[in-house]
Amino acid sequence: MGSCALKALFFLASAFLVLTEVALAKHAGITRHYTFDIKLKNVTRLCQTKSILTVNGKFPGPRIVAREGDTVLVKVANHVKNNVTLHWHGVRQLRSGWADGPAYITQCPIQTGQTYVYNFTITGQRGTLFWHAHISWLRATLYGPIVILPKRGVPYPFPSPNEEVPIIFGEWWKADTETIINQALQNGGAPNISDAFTINGLPGPLYNCSAKDTFKLKVKPGKTYLLRLINAALNDELFFSIANHTLTVVSADAVYVKPFKTDTVLITPGQTTSVLLKAKPHFPNATFLMSARPYATGPGAVDNSTTAAILEYHQPSSTSNPKRNIKLALLKPTLPKLNDTSFAASFSKKLRSLANAKFPANVPKKVDRRLFFTVGLGLNPCPQNQTCQGPNNTKRAASINNVSFVQPNTALLQAHFSGQSKGVYTTDFPANPLVKFNYTGTPPSDIFVNSGTKVVVLPFNTSVELVMQDTSIIGAESHPLHLHGFNFFVLGQGFGNYNSSTDPSKFNLVDPVERNTVGVPSGGWVAIRFLADNPGVWFMHCHLEVHTSWGLKMAWIVMDGKGRRQKLPPPPSDLPKC
Repeated sequence: MGSCALKALFFLASAFLVLTEVALAKHAGITRHYTFDIKLKNVTRLCQTKSILTVNGKFPGPRIVAREGDTVLVKVANHVKNNVTLHWHGVRQLRSGWADGPAYITQCPIQTGQTYVYNFTITGQRGTLFWHAHISWLRATLYGPIVILPKRGVPYPFPSPNEEVPIIFGEWWKADTETIINQALQNGGAPNISDAFTINGLPGPLYNCSAKDTFKLKVKPGKTYLLRLINAALNDELFFSIANHTLTVVSADAVYVKPFKTDTVLITPGQTTSVLLKAKPHFPNATFLMSARPYATGPGAVDNSTTAAILEYHQPSSTSNPKRNIKLALLKPTLPKLNDTSFAASFSKKLRSLANAKFPANVPKKVDRRLFFTVGLGLNPCPQNQTCQGPNNTKRAASINNVSFVQPNTALLQAHFSGQSKGVYTTDFPANPLVKFNYTGTPPSDIFVNSGTKVVVLPFNTSVELVMQDTSIIGAESHPLHLHGFNFFVLGQGFGNYNSSTDPSKFNLVDPVERNTVGVPSGGWVAIRFLADNPGVWFMHCHLEVHTSWGLKMAWIVMDGKGRRQKLPPPPSDLPKC
C-alpha cells in the first residue's frame, strides 16, 4: 500500500475516532479539573483596605464552566487559618453527597494546610448556579459563578444570545465578618448590617469613595445579551433593574422557565435568574444604571443602600460625530420600595416551568409524606451571669417547627453512613408544629425555641409535600429556604395561615416552577413537592445567613434504595476529618 493510501487510511481512522469522541462527549460528557487555593488577599473598597478570603486571589472567585453531563473535580487547598468548606449551590449531587459541602452536615471542614477534592457529575441540569463557602459567614467573599452549558449541539429554548455575562450580587462589610457574627452569637443581639452591596465585587458610584469601583457592561446596538444573575449576598433579597430596558426572564435556578418580560427582577440569596437583555437598535445617546437594592420585611435593621453598575453602548465610530465628547445623560431605574411584598408575590407567580416534551415538569402526582413546617424567629434565654442584647435580656434565635438546629461537631453524613448516629443526631424532627397557634396573628406568650440536632428520615423515592409557613413571632419576614440535593416544584403560595382544606385545590400541578431556593412569603406560606431519589444527608436552611446562624435549619436523611445505583457510595479517601 502506498504512503498516500496509508496516510488517507490514518486520516479516516483519526476522523472516525474524533467523531466517536465528539458523539461520546455529546452524551457522556468530559472531566473538567479546577484548582482552588484558599488564600488571603488585601482588597480596597469604600476607601478601606481589608484582608479577605479568596479563591486563587480573585474576588469574586473564578467561574466554573461545564456542560450538562460533565464531571467536575475541584481540588481545594486551604492556606488560611479558618476552617473552610465549599458548596456547589444547586448542583443535584446525585449519589455524590460527600461533595455537597455544608460543614458538619456532609463533611468535616478542610483544616489549615489540608486539601480535599470535590468530585461531582452534572446530571440533567443546564443554566446558572454558583459556588460559595458553607461554614460560618465565610461566603461573604468566597463565592463565584457556575455556568452549565447544554450538551454540545443542543440549543437554548430561547433566542441565542450574542454574549453571556455573569452578574453576581454580593454584600460588603468594612469590618471582619467573622468577628461580626461571632460577637452577635455571643451577646445574642443582631449582627451589624453591611456597608454596601456589590455587583461583580464592585459597589458602584452611589457609595462614597466608590466611583472607580464600578462594573461596566459594554453593549452593541441591536445585540442580545444573556445576563446570568446570581444573588450571593448574605442577608438580603434584592430588586434588580436596568434603566429604560426590559428584561426577559428565561431560567431560574438552572431550570428553563416560560419566558416573560419584566422591568424588575426579585432575587433572594441563593437564587439565580437568567435574563435576556436586548440592546436598543441605535446608539441611544445615554448611559444606564443597572441597580440593585434590598427587599426586606423583617423587624431588624437593613442596609437600605443601592449598588449600581453602568450599561454603556459602543459609540458609532464615525469621526464626524459631533456628539462624541458630549457627556452622556446617566439614566436611573425606578425600583420597588423596600417592603413591596405585593411585587414579590406577583413576580414569583409569573415563574412557570416550560413543561413541554423536551423539558417536562415531572411533578410527583401522588404524595407519600405530607409535612408542615413553621419557619421564623424566636428567642433563647440569656445564660447565667451574662447580659444579652436580644429583647428583654434574651438571645435572638430562629427555628423550624420551633426546633433551633444545633450544629454537631462531627458530620451527619459520616455518622449516618457508618451507622454511628448515637449522640450525633436524633430522628424525631417534628413533621408538624408541636404547639399550634395563629401563625400570622398574635404570637403565643412563650416564644422560646427548643434546641436539638434533629432530622427527618425518608425512605428512598418517597414523594414529599412540604408546606412552609412564616410566623409573626418577633416579626413576619420573607425567608428564602434552600434545599440541598434536590430541586422542588413550587405548587402554590399565599398570605395568612395555610388552610389544608381549601388551599390545595389552588395548587398548580401542571407547570409549577422548579427550583432549589424559594421565598416563604412574609406573613404567608409556600407549598413544594420533591421526590427523595437521592440517598444521603441533605441540609435545608434559610439562605439569609443570619437566620442560619440563629438555627433556622434542619436536615433530611434519604435512605438507600435497593438497586446498586440507588445507594450512596462510600466516602472518598481524602474526606476531611473533624
